[in-house]
Amino acid sequence: MYPIDFFWRAAQRWPDRIAIDTPTERITYRALARRVRAVAAGLVQCDPAPQSRVGICASNSAEHIIVLLAVLACGKVWVPLNPKSTSSEIRRITDTIDASILFVEVGYAALVTDERAQRILIGAADAGGTTLDFLVQAHADAPPPTLDLDGDATQAIKFTGGTTGAPKGVMQPYRAWMANIVNQIHAWSFDENDRYVMAAPITHGTSTYVLPILAQGGCHVIMNGAGASAVRDAFKYRGGTVCFMPPTLVYMLMAIEGVTRADFPQLKRLIYGGAPMPPEKIREVRAFFGPVLGTTYGQTEAPQILTVMRPEDFEDEANWAAVGRCTWYSDVAIMAPDGTLLPPGEVGEVVARGPLVMTGYWKLPEKTAETLVDGWLHTGDRGLFDARGYLYLKDRLKDLVITGGFNVYPIEVENALSQHPAVHESTVFGIPDDKWGESVNAAVQLRPGQQASEAELAAFVRERLGPVQTPKRIHFVNDLPRSPVGKVLKNAVRDMALTGQL
Repeated sequence: MYPIDFFWRAAQRWPDRIAIDTPTERITYRALARRVRAVAAGLVQCDPAPQSRVGICASNSAEHIIVLLAVLACGKVWVPLNPKSTSSEIRRITDTIDASILFVEVGYAALVTDERAQRILIGAADAGGTTLDFLVQAHADAPPPTLDLDGDATQAIKFTGGTTGAPKGVMQPYRAWMANIVNQIHAWSFDENDRYVMAAPITHGTSTYVLPILAQGGCHVIMNGAGASAVRDAFKYRGGTVCFMPPTLVYMLMAIEGVTRADFPQLKRLIYGGAPMPPEKIREVRAFFGPVLGTTYGQTEAPQILTVMRPEDFEDEANWAAVGRCTWYSDVAIMAPDGTLLPPGEVGEVVARGPLVMTGYWKLPEKTAETLVDGWLHTGDRGLFDARGYLYLKDRLKDLVITGGFNVYPIEVENALSQHPAVHESTVFGIPDDKWGESVNAAVQLRPGQQASEAELAAFVRERLGPVQTPKRIHFVNDLPRSPVGKVLKNAVRDMALTGQL
């Protein structure tokens, strides 16, 4: 069985249910399956070789989902190309993977400059070249392709965000996608009544929800526009029940003028990821939305869901700093530098093994060997398990600040700062210091209309964490720099501090 088989079975079981709801079209499972089969047949005709790489550069749309499913259906390798990225970065990726086919939404044509691959345009009826519509019409009666690949064959190559180093192409195998689908369905109890609001990009975390929702006969809701108001409208007027988004978007939803919980009448699960949510923010979110909040912990190297915090886990405030307990098919442990597995309560590196884990980095055997050791994926995160099996993250290994011989975990300082009523968000990092080795620094973005001084915030942290973890410098910024998917770029902030730009 392959990941795409979850969709084929759903299309057979619920042919007349709506699979994709867009602002202009409602697509049934029967119609979606027909289009996916046609595009998959067209891909095989364009390039018969299995496991060849197909890049997709597009915004969230029904067409994007169709192309993604078609790539999965014909045994090729999906490579997402973020349309919010730069042309040079996209070219670096297409050069690295040696793509044979590139699907490009017409509005992003200038971003994708690789002319070696065959280009297929999305959203153009007649653009003087091959289009998605042409493939759908030319292969309208095609049967589903047959696959003959093992579980370690590559389903996708997804490039890491690069916030802590040069991006690497993570090879996600079929077995990882199978494990993710089962884990997502088990964790969130998806069913045929679920309507998933596509707020985050398909090129990133949302991709891990495409097949789990379809497998259960649910529907993907394509928003009318972008931003917090469009998300609110998808819930208020189009029956959204579940969504995955970064914490910053959750906060933006609550900040919409006049918004209330009544604007989300069918909301059952609000899943956040990509960044931590401090305890005080969790309190605010739960007070607004009710007991629907959930989160997962994973990496591109072990997609999305090594651990899960369900809404019921958030009922106990003692769990609010945790990222959940292990999901099915995942073995997560804490490892000492000498390779010893540590007992509950002791801090070390978070490691994982099992079907969810990648096979390696594309054409980077040395990096692969550094990260996959004796079957264990070394995540680069530090954390601990408590006696109940809840995982608590401390920080990235390389983000650990060692000041005066003491270890300071930035996430703990960030959590303390977040409790101050004037602080919207912060990022904490180390700066080389002749006296201390490293000094703790923070960059803080205040809430609109709020004020706070450096001395005030320093005293606030000192009262909660003590002098060692109190930042020596606090820099105020209007906006923290972020990646295209909303993650704060800690390295960029650190570089700005080192060059006197803060």
